[in-house]
Amino acid sequence: MSSKLWGGRFDLPTNKLVEEFNATIMIEQRLCPFDIKGSIAHATMLGRQNIISQSDADTIISGLKKVEQEIENGQFVFSTADEDIHMAIEKRMTEIVGPVGGKLHTGRSRNDQTTLDSKMHMRATILEIQQNIRALQATIVAKAEQNFNVIMPGYTHLQTGQPILFSHWIMTYFWMLQRDYGRFNDLYRRMGQCPLGAAALAGTTFPIDREFTAKALGFDEPTPNSIDSVSDRDHMIEFNAAAAMCFMHLTRISEELVLFSSQDFKFIELSDDFCTGSSIMPQKKNPDVAEKMRGKGGRVYGNLMAILTIMKGLPLSYNTDMSEDKETVYDSMDTLQAGLKIIAPMIEKMKINEDKTRDAADRGFSTATDMADYLVRKGIRSVMLTMW
Repeated sequence: MSSKLWGGRFDLPTNKLVEEFNATIMIEQRLCPFDIKGSIAHATMLGRQNIISQSDADTIISGLKKVEQEIENGQFVFSTADEDIHMAIEKRMTEIVGPVGGKLHTGRSRNDQTTLDSKMHMRATILEIQQNIRALQATIVAKAEQNFNVIMPGYTHLQTGQPILFSHWIMTYFWMLQRDYGRFNDLYRRMGQCPLGAAALAGTTFPIDREFTAKALGFDEPTPNSIDSVSDRDHMIEFNAAAAMCFMHLTRISEELVLFSSQDFKFIELSDDFCTGSSIMPQKKNPDVAEKMRGKGGRVYGNLMAILTIMKGLPLSYNTDMSEDKETVYDSMDTLQAGLKIIAPMIEKMKINEDKTRDAADRGFSTATDMADYLVRKGIRSVMLTMW
């Protein structure tokens, strides 16, 4: 007979290859604190509603807190036999408190539980990313203020167009990041509905209080449709889309740092601790961090396409395909946070070669547009047309 929590009707244990193939527990360990918080809120609600006794609710909550302590202390054993974090935590809690632990799952399914955990975790991560964005923006503003009067050429088609200020150029990226901040803000707001209580797909006949659990877990309100609650992965897709766009902006500034630090431009000099050398050409100072940033853009874009493909054409409601959602999202989370954190000090420590940027602005007839505008204002348009 199967030893799984769901294994009542099965005669044979799960094939080991199937266990390893299906298991998500090794990649979703970051969900542990959110899973426990959600379970505590659910157990509290079950006790308040007299669905289980208050004594049983207190016992379950005590067991969950002990599991939380084991995880924090590195004592918890993660095994693919437990399939996912939800089953692993519930199983261990039941081992600690005894059969009463089985009552935790009353009025709940892994389907609404996993969506709840992912939304709680993502909301917390979005707040961290927004802090990283603000830190990078602050670095950009400081760099602009330090070099407020530095003149450089502005480009279109990578050809000298008009003279601009360095501060004007670098503040462009501030506003790109401002839009990124807003996109994450919008996503955070859209994730304000709590899926807990949707159960497997059709809700539950137990008299649960979804308003209570939603508020207890920091949400605005419960989700209105139980089928949508367990089949929805829009937040995962939207996160990958917002992350891809934000990282695209990081690749753009990285490309310009590579370009402007080259010997042919020499507009900037990157700090040694953000560069590497060549194994055969000792004179070289390679902007490898900025290059790596450009390269990582490809994987973040790939994560967006992967999650879109996973969700393509899925029938309602929950399907195990959706357990593949986490790996791409976690990779985008980690890659974006690392990128934001590393590019800020790289910009902060770079030096601006003011003489080089000024000399470059003097070349290429960069003031031609201003001259044309001046002549037009003087009424010499016909002469200008003849000249051009």
